[in-house]
Amino acid sequence: MTARHDDTPETLILTRLDGPLGAMLLVTDEAGVVRALDFADFESRTRRLMRLHYGATPLVAGAPPAEIVVVLERYFAGEAGALSTVHWATGGTDFQRSVWRALTEIRVGETDSYAGLAARIGRPTAVRAVGLANGSNPVGIIVPCHRVIGKSGALTGYAGGVERKRWLLDHERRWAERRVAA
Repeated sequence: MTARHDDTPETLILTRLDGPLGAMLLVTDEAGVVRALDFADFESRTRRLMRLHYGATPLVAGAPPAEIVVVLERYFAGEAGALSTVHWATGGTDFQRSVWRALTEIRVGETDSYAGLAARIGRPTAVRAVGLANGSNPVGIIVPCHRVIGKSGALTGYAGGVERKRWLLDHERRWAERRVAA
């Protein structure tokens, strides 16, 4: 995955895509960099995050970059490692972006706790702040906030819902297990 923190784009392009977990919203900039990926039933959240990160930047309907659609199709078809090629960028605070970068270090098929994520960024006492940053991740699935679970191993909250989180984790575990067996 390539993460960048860029200046505010001139335009954001919103696309609706179908997926095995329901309709999704993909937001890209004029260069085709992913700025958000979320479930369509959380459109108000996506729009709020885009306003927070990019101010009054216009959000217009448009076609998605073909290469991103192909990568998402490959991911949902079982190639969970395909997302590593997606270029994404976010707004947010320096702290949030450090949490989001750390999320990408959690390997496909593995999970970490909020405390573990806080330790990854060198802020072991910032567990609650890490949880809030995790919940504000605009680039779901690609920046895998679903891989963070409770300290006890419980599937804690996920913006897309716990059932979707379970599906994503099972999907990725199966892919990781096939890779190890090969």
